[in-house]
Amino acid sequence: MKKNILLLSLLIAGSNIAFAQCGKKIIFTSSKTEHLDADKVERTVDEKTVIETNDKGEITITPGEDANKMTGTIKSDTCSWKTPFKEGKSIIKALITDEHGDAKNVTLTIEGKDGKITLLAEVDEMPGKKIRVTADKFEEKK
Repeated sequence: MKKNILLLSLLIAGSNIAFAQCGKKIIFTSSKTEHLDADKVERTVDEKTVIETNDKGEITITPGEDANKMTGTIKSDTCSWKTPFKEGKSIIKALITDEHGDAKNVTLTIEGKDGKITLLAEVDEMPGKKIRVTADKFEEKK
């Protein structure tokens, strides 16, 4: 019986670590944006991009200092992180609206590999076009 309780406790603790980033306030900051077409880099822009999620299922994307701020609602998210904020993957599906009221369905894939975190954004309404940013900072916001 004690072994079963210990095993259950370990499974619960492990699942909390694996899903530690879903449903939390996360801030992702990058200083370079790559625009891709069919996985080939079309252009690179040096700009500060900030992507934030909160515990209410909302997301905010601020690409560059003078760009349109975009906000949206997270429709679904999945997380599988071996080491939070370092090794793993999150997939966020959201409906994002810019300051002009244009709404787009976006899939954000955040992936950590060897301590390097990248985010790939794909817009359903723009097939083949992607945006990739590499995190300068990726952490839970208090």
